[in-house]
Amino acid sequence: MKQSLLLLALCFTTLLWGQQRNRPNGNAQTVTVFGNVLDKDSNTPLEFATIALTNRNGDIVSGGITDAKGKYSIEVPAGVYSVRFEFISYKTETLENQRLFKNTRLSDILLSLDTESLDEVVVRAETTEVQIRLDKKVYTIGKDLTTSGATVSDALDNVPSVTVDVDGTIALRGNENVRILINGKPSAIAGFGSTDALRQLPAEAIEKVEVITSPSARYDAEGTAGILNIVLRKEKTLGLNGSLQTSFTYPLGSSATGNINVRTNKFNIFNTTGVRYRETPGNANFENRYFGDAINPLVIEDRDFDRLRRGFNTNLGIEYFLTKTSSVTASAFYRSGDNESTTTNITEEFSSDDDLAISRDRIETEEEDDSNFQFSLNYVNDFNPNGHKLTVDFQYETGDETETSLIEERNTFPDFEALPSENIIQKQDETEYLAQADYVLPIGENAQFEAGYRGRFENTLTDYLLEEQITPGGVFVRNDSLSNVFDFTQNVNALYTQYGNKLGKFSFLLGLRMESTVLKGEVTGEDVTTNDDFNVNFDKDFLGLFPTVNLVYELGERENISFGYNRRINRPRFWFLNPFPSRSSEANVFQGNPGLNPAYANAFDLGYLKRWGRKLTLTASVYYQYETDAFERVQEDTGQVTPNGIPIIRTIPINLSTNQRIGGEAAILYNPHKWLRFNGSFNFFRFETEGSFNGVDYGTENTSWFARGSTKITLPSKIDWQTNAFYRGPRNNAQTETEGIISVSMALSKDIINDNATIGFNVSDLFNSRKRQSFTETANFTSDSEFQWRERQFTLSFTYRFNQKKQRQRGGRNGGDFDGEGFEGTP
Repeated sequence: MKQSLLLLALCFTTLLWGQQRNRPNGNAQTVTVFGNVLDKDSNTPLEFATIALTNRNGDIVSGGITDAKGKYSIEVPAGVYSVRFEFISYKTETLENQRLFKNTRLSDILLSLDTESLDEVVVRAETTEVQIRLDKKVYTIGKDLTTSGATVSDALDNVPSVTVDVDGTIALRGNENVRILINGKPSAIAGFGSTDALRQLPAEAIEKVEVITSPSARYDAEGTAGILNIVLRKEKTLGLNGSLQTSFTYPLGSSATGNINVRTNKFNIFNTTGVRYRETPGNANFENRYFGDAINPLVIEDRDFDRLRRGFNTNLGIEYFLTKTSSVTASAFYRSGDNESTTTNITEEFSSDDDLAISRDRIETEEEDDSNFQFSLNYVNDFNPNGHKLTVDFQYETGDETETSLIEERNTFPDFEALPSENIIQKQDETEYLAQADYVLPIGENAQFEAGYRGRFENTLTDYLLEEQITPGGVFVRNDSLSNVFDFTQNVNALYTQYGNKLGKFSFLLGLRMESTVLKGEVTGEDVTTNDDFNVNFDKDFLGLFPTVNLVYELGERENISFGYNRRINRPRFWFLNPFPSRSSEANVFQGNPGLNPAYANAFDLGYLKRWGRKLTLTASVYYQYETDAFERVQEDTGQVTPNGIPIIRTIPINLSTNQRIGGEAAILYNPHKWLRFNGSFNFFRFETEGSFNGVDYGTENTSWFARGSTKITLPSKIDWQTNAFYRGPRNNAQTETEGIISVSMALSKDIINDNATIGFNVSDLFNSRKRQSFTETANFTSDSEFQWRERQFTLSFTYRFNQKKQRQRGGRNGGDFDGEGFEGTP
């Protein structure tokens, strides 16, 4: 895609000129010449390579371009021609004196990089670019200055259709039930069911992000919003090359990431290692008013978060090329974190006369140690260059996490008084196995059949221990009614098949996926065999069929419309099922619901793509989703009070009856000049929810929207300046109204040392305005709150590259490039 817009313009102009000057005689016999154009080093297809057929006078008689699979098919009057093959930054190849008097398949053309001309070619990947496939949109992240020294989570917040909330929650088109994959598979790199790990990985690791709003049957049916597939970089240049990236931030933080790659014609060894240290202060405040018999009806809480994050990650792998068409890749990934945080909660309780009755300090000191290990094996066999392919994957992952929290409280008004403390220890061990096989069989020139299997087997063991002091300063005693061990198992077996074809300007991909799900939960403890609200042990199984339909119709060479339909499932994760509460404060608890069942959704998507030369690209779509048994978090008064008389409010996930969502989005990429680049997107959606719980109606209607824009300007002395702005409109559910959020980031960048190094400076959340302000109202209480996960941040970064071009080239080898997965229509 880095060269495609330029090539489209060049090819279109050339073909028009050639066809007008040398229009074939209507009486002459016409033949078809076809074949493939491949990268010589990696044997992968070159999309948008140009082919020109010239007569003995050197005049262009006909020509064309290759599709996403490197294929071409050109009609030409019968005769003798020279056939010239060109691709930007590659050496031109010519087949002389080809006698074309019948339909002819030419031998595969292998183009090699023109190393002498690389420095003269300007192929800037500095703005996010988009490719449209039958089942996804592919965004090449490029050189986004605002994510220099940032994390993968930060980079995702700049991708159209994607939002990242202040607490790190990732949503697609406003829907938080999005499935996150790494290189096409679930991965410990992204964390087990949590997105916290994405805050520890550097943004520079990303090659591209695939936004899959209408997933084909090849992908998991999990995630009613769709799938985000993060494809990590893997250098494809021969020889020894690498880079080192360092950054320093304020509030205090630093990071260093290095990658090195050794590639020969027989093997490829790669390693990426990073360390990170970061302080991330935050804050929150709550104003809660209680109705009824509350002793002190007004409670105000002010919280300050002081977090320290230390992390290490490394990925080591070797790819061995068994033959020219097959390879096996073994890789190991390890990530560890050593985190500390102190939460200071100052609570003030006021009487009905608004007089201060009690003032209390609550300090929670938490230490968290976690680690994840993943080992992967990948085998790929390309039986022929036409796409006949077998891929087999095996993946083993294990992780452990230990959280230790000491909660100390004391009254500071009207009298100073120490209160009993709490000690919480939570240990979590996770194990996962994944086995997968995918088979692709081309049928003729344009058709393709696929079939495959995926098995994913997970187990999570959570040991929760709560110890409390009976009297201040006394010994800690185990709370047997809340301490427990929760053993959760989820096994998913899936089979799929799909068939795609291209008939002229029309392409389609039809698929069917069957998934069998087993969910098991068992709670053990001294006094937790029963629960007033739930059956704490469960064993459920579900079998579902998930059809998919994806269609594309080409209105022109640079214009198409697409349609997608798919059925999806949302399985509850283990923290949504664990029936025992975890406490963010003494009066606010989150409790899982083992009675939760999976939610199912039917989704429809109608899309449009239009390109005007290389300067302007527009994508737009409208979508509709109907979900049954949708999850919703509700808050309710438990009827219990703390030892200090404060009502305890419980947040719990439930199955509501239906959730309908309809929306539209548009995105523009505009590069009017070499020194000016702009991209922007807008997403508008409306959803309706119907359902009730414990006699309370939680039905609601909501309309919201979000927009983002990014402008990049090249200043004198080749200094790049980029500004990003994001706004998320107000939204609400049955109980809570949330105000709009605006955030602006700015960055500067300059290449130095003969363009082998880059120095950058950026400010994240320039106006310190990224705060979530919400108001919750129930029959028993109201809560007015403001939450800021991370305050404004300044970052200075330095990147040095050796034997590595700043402009990444096209092409890849098996096992590292997921752009070609599945049947693809011509963009």
